[in-house]
Amino acid sequence: MSQKVCVITGGTRGIGFATVQAFLKEGYKVVLYGSREETVSKALNELNDPNVEGRWTHLIDEEAINKDFTEIKEKYGTIDVLINNAGISDSTPFVQYSEALFTKVMNLNVIAPYVCSHAAALIMKEQGHGVILNTSSMVSRNGQPSGVAYPTSKYAINGLTVSLARELGKFGIRVNAVAPGITFTDMVKALPEQMINPMIQAIPLKRIGEPEDIAKAFVFLASDQASYITGAILPVDGAMAV
Repeated sequence: MSQKVCVITGGTRGIGFATVQAFLKEGYKVVLYGSREETVSKALNELNDPNVEGRWTHLIDEEAINKDFTEIKEKYGTIDVLINNAGISDSTPFVQYSEALFTKVMNLNVIAPYVCSHAAALIMKEQGHGVILNTSSMVSRNGQPSGVAYPTSKYAINGLTVSLARELGKFGIRVNAVAPGITFTDMVKALPEQMINPMIQAIPLKRIGEPEDIAKAFVFLASDQASYITGAILPVDGAMAV
């Protein structure tokens, strides 16, 4: 059998980088996407693995992404898994919001997953199999007190996930999402202890999630062990209270 191939957007740091590592450990060929050539090069140097390559194509450029995915398919013979992980968060108060900011968040968090999913689905339909996984968030269930575009985008991701699962299932394509809670990424690490401790107290497991916790959920949903799971939004948040 040829190696399975996984495409991961937002794969240069945090949850995305941990997910790249997890899929490499599972024996996949991985194509990671980052926002800039320098961040992609840094990630590739750190990984130091012949089974990974990197790209920095603009994710909302439909023509360029279609070209990329066609090249990946031609090079490796398959695209088995797509993980739409690239995204940006925001906490701007609504009274200070602008249409430009709202559009910026929605472009990367919603339009990019649509563009990449569409390109992947065309290939997966032809193959007769494939898995599309999206990064949602616990705020897609609960909202958040500021930064309205971020939870709005994650509500949209949930809708995209469930709808595509229903539409693409007949082609052998499964579509699911992982909804992380507070995760120990660089952004959280930079927070003062007095902010982190109350977060921990709100989590029954009494710890903040690690990027590897989220990566393991992606690996499971991509695997044959999840072969009858589609249209699911899997919370990985330690049952955090809100």
